[in-house]
Parts: sequence; structure tokens; C-alpha cells
Amino acid sequence: MAEREKLIEIKDLQISFGHGKKKFVAVDHVNFDIYKGETFSLVGESGSGKTTIGRAITRINPTSAGEIYFKGQKINGKISKELDREVIKKCQMIFQDPMASLNERAKVDYIVSEGLINHHLYKDEKDREEKVQKALREVGLLPEFASRFPHEFSGGQRQRIGIARALIMEPEFVVADEPISALDVSIRAQVLNLLNRLKKDRGLTYLFIAHDLSVVRFISDRIAVISKGRIVELAEAEELFLHPFHPYTKALLSAVPIPDPEVEKKKKLLVYDPSIHDYSMDKPVWEEILPGHFVYGNQKELEQYRREI
Repeated sequence: MAEREKLIEIKDLQISFGHGKKKFVAVDHVNFDIYKGETFSLVGESGSGKTTIGRAITRINPTSAGEIYFKGQKINGKISKELDREVIKKCQMIFQDPMASLNERAKVDYIVSEGLINHHLYKDEKDREEKVQKALREVGLLPEFASRFPHEFSGGQRQRIGIARALIMEPEFVVADEPISALDVSIRAQVLNLLNRLKKDRGLTYLFIAHDLSVVRFISDRIAVISKGRIVELAEAEELFLHPFHPYTKALLSAVPIPDPEVEKKKKLLVYDPSIHDYSMDKPVWEEILPGHFVYGNQKELEQYRREI
């Protein structure tokens, strides 16, 4: 297999908030790579640190230790103005709440082209308008929507406006932060299909953040499971569903609803208890158990996981 190109590399990333006694470590020693052209999903419950990582890659959140690389260049901490502009253009984010992330007082035309205006990425007014209309068409909205305000749209349409705003910058990498969790179930599939189509058409790479494993199964190439700021398991999507090792992954999978009511009734919900891990003497490590399948655990746990293979 040819060596895949790493677009994003995250090494020993730590993100904390506050100082002294009030210091809270939200993300602790996280390591993963995202290859060009893949959808890499980060899954965990609320407060696990997944959005914090996404915001750190797009330089919204500062980092306290470790490195983030984009195309081999370090992009966290102090960087040059040129590189900062490059990151803003090439790494875009789609936010979770389509209502809160759009400026209510601005028309769609301005919202979508704000990035172009801030970075002077258009030749003249006609060029800017054409780019806005093209972006709206690409996400399945009518060009005449440009003259309206966000409150005139449904949740699904607002999220499409958010996607158009990210796309107009012609990014290579997009952080999709729970882009469908605020939407009705019937609209979710449309937005997922749209994201998939755009990925193919534009050769995009996604970091897809979600708390629901059933959503990411069908769109992800690889999935990382995060709990309390640490990644506990990482594998290819189907592999993770077929052979979960970590008890936290198993608990998340047991919560995925099954469409068959008979099977759903008999299903056993697993509850994750962090106290089952005794890391006082035997310290945990991040280890590759199967090719491409990594788990976080101490030697005793890793031996047990190997027995399950």
C-alpha cells in the first residue's frame, strides 16, 4: 500500500483552561494523524474534549503543549502572518448550532462572503457575487437566497449556509463540529449526503466530530473514541464496530439504537465505569493491537484485549 499523505498531524496535544488551582486539562496527550482525502471522526460524550481539539486545529483555541501540523508545518502557537492566513483559508469549520453561528443582522450574501471580504479574495464586486451564488448552488440553495436574513430559513437551510460559508474559502480541510445534531432526523441524512458529495467533488478532508456512533459509521474512514480528554481507541470504521476493545467504546456502541424492535428490547445497555481501570502501578500506554487499531490501556488490559482477538 502506498504511503498516504498526512494532512494533519497531532502530537502529544494538551489543551488546558485556567491557571493554578483552577487549571482544567480538557485535552491530554492526544496523538493522531488525518490522511488527505479521508473522513476522520472523533466521537465521545459531551465534555470529552472533541470540539476543543477541532477548535485548536483551526486556531480558535490556544494549546498548552504538543504540536499540530498542517501539511508538515507547525500551526499551533506563534506562527507567521502568512501561515496564519494560509490556515484560515485552507482549514475551515462548520459549527454545531446553525442558529448561533450565523450573524442574525447580516444578509446571507455577507455571511457567506465574509471570509472573502476579510482576506480580499475576489477581483471585484461581480466576482464576489458570482462566488457567493456558486457556493449557495453547491449546497443546494437558490442564489436569490443571498438577499435574505438567517431567521427566514429552517435549521437545515441555515446549516447549508454555514457549509457554503466554509466552502467559499476553497479549503482543503474542514472540521465539521456535530453539524447535524441540532437538525431534525429527516434533514440529517440530506446534510450528511451533501457533505459526502462535496468531499468527493472537491477532494476535501474532514474531521467529523460527533457524540453518536451510528451517525459516523457510514461516513467515516477511521474513528477515534475520546473520553475525558484522552483518546481511548482508534480504528477503521467497520473494524471499530466489529471489534471494540475498550470498555468505553463498548458502552458507546451499546447505546446505538437498533431498528429492529425485537432485537432492541433484548439489547443490554453497558454502563462505563472508569474505576475499573487501576493505573496506580501499571501505567497505561497507547498501543497498536491490530494493524491500524490502537487502544489505550495498561499491560494487563492490553493482554486481555489481545485474548479477545
